[in-house]
Amino acid sequence: MILLFLHVLKAWVKGSTWIPIFDVDNGLDIGTIPRKVTNFAMGGWWSGMPTLSFDNSFLPKVMEKFPKDAELIVACQKGLRSLAACEQLYNAGYKNLFWVQGGFEAAEEEDLVVEGSVPLKFAGIGGVSEFLGWTDQQRAAAAKEGWGYRLVFSARLIGLFLVADALFIGAQQVGHYLQEIRTH
Repeated sequence: MILLFLHVLKAWVKGSTWIPIFDVDNGLDIGTIPRKVTNFAMGGWWSGMPTLSFDNSFLPKVMEKFPKDAELIVACQKGLRSLAACEQLYNAGYKNLFWVQGGFEAAEEEDLVVEGSVPLKFAGIGGVSEFLGWTDQQRAAAAKEGWGYRLVFSARLIGLFLVADALFIGAQQVGHYLQEIRTH
């Protein structure tokens, strides 16, 4: 069997093939800028998820690498992109498909041989939620690890508040300074 995974991660299953169904949208044209702003406003800043676009070359890339009778395990971080990929692959004639329900977040570490810098459960998280340790995976790890793990993220939260306060006070001082310049 061949494991096909669908999103760039900080870790991956050894021997797997990466063919994304969605790719990071790096365009800056008039059509993508509103999508990027919407993605950011709807939680991209929190989750670290970039703006994605459907990769029209997904099926041709899979067809180039794998015959239609190949047994394919299709996976992604949460299981949603891989489900969409399974539907496309099935409609294209692939019948030996295996979907990892719940994605890598639901898989147990001992189930798969992993390469990369972090456990699979943490490989697809990012953004402010990862920085603060507020993802479901990190909360579960904190429950197992104890206070030392929690202290790191508590210190980050306190640091974030201190930086926000410093920026606020600095902005007030700049405002007072600009007001004085206008009155003179």
